[in-house]
Amino acid sequence: MKIGFTLPQVGSLATTENVLKVAGKAEELGYDSLWVLDRLLYPVAPQTPYPASADGSLPEEYKHTLDPLGLLTFVAANTKKVAVGTSVLAIPYYNPTLLARQLTTLDVLSGGRLRVGFGAGWSKDECDATGASHKDRGAIANEFLQALKAIWTTDPVEFKGKYFQIPKSYIGPKPVQKPHPPIIVAAFAPVALKRIARYADGWNPVGIPVAGMKQMWEGLKEMTRAEGRDPEKLQLVVRANLALTEQPAGKDRFAFMGTWDQIKEDIEGCKQLNADELFFDPYFAPEGASIDSVLSLMERLRKLA
Repeated sequence: MKIGFTLPQVGSLATTENVLKVAGKAEELGYDSLWVLDRLLYPVAPQTPYPASADGSLPEEYKHTLDPLGLLTFVAANTKKVAVGTSVLAIPYYNPTLLARQLTTLDVLSGGRLRVGFGAGWSKDECDATGASHKDRGAIANEFLQALKAIWTTDPVEFKGKYFQIPKSYIGPKPVQKPHPPIIVAAFAPVALKRIARYADGWNPVGIPVAGMKQMWEGLKEMTRAEGRDPEKLQLVVRANLALTEQPAGKDRFAFMGTWDQIKEDIEGCKQLNADELFFDPYFAPEGASIDSVLSLMERLRKLA
């Protein structure tokens, strides 16, 4: 199982110096990958509750967020071995032709180190700001993935859809990785899991207890088989949002919430699921409040995993 870590992309830690420290530490400790998220704005009066908090409010750190692809390009230029990935880009905010060029450039210049995670997005405010349809974002995501894969795998490419049109054209270069960089998708609902079964290379779950993850993973593989695709080729790439506690968390806890012993249990649980990769995000926990504590966590988590 590969091990990754998220970059200091949000809040006061998102500085050039700190990004370089985490990236350098990752290579020094033998981490396999570094990851970014996608947050466009911090609405003053959100139209959509934030799904990861009890009261629907966004973390204050999101008021200061570096662009995901700009950050990954910078990190790729300052590292030699570690892979760089998105977890996740919100599909409705992007045009597949323009994004394909950006992602291909990153894959080419990094020597094939790119991993691409997508989601359908949840914020109506961000959809409004980008001119995307919040209502149609699921259908847009389905067509987007088809268009993106067509750009990456055919030459010339031609695509005619409801939301995206590509006249017959040569679009190059193609990515270093063949047939294209691995595409993983964050999904919880059955309709979104079916998107993975049809169009993606893997699943990027977060927060789901290991037992629930196992059940959903087996269901996703059955969906993939029903689509005529090989489920054994699917990748399981787990995002671990850390929430360390002094006392053991209850049995209904989210994954990677609790004591160090419980964190270790979840790591072992992911190994038992034959997860391809597990990457840690500590920045919304107290332990992620300073760069020194983040670097210390990187050492302890690398040993633990």
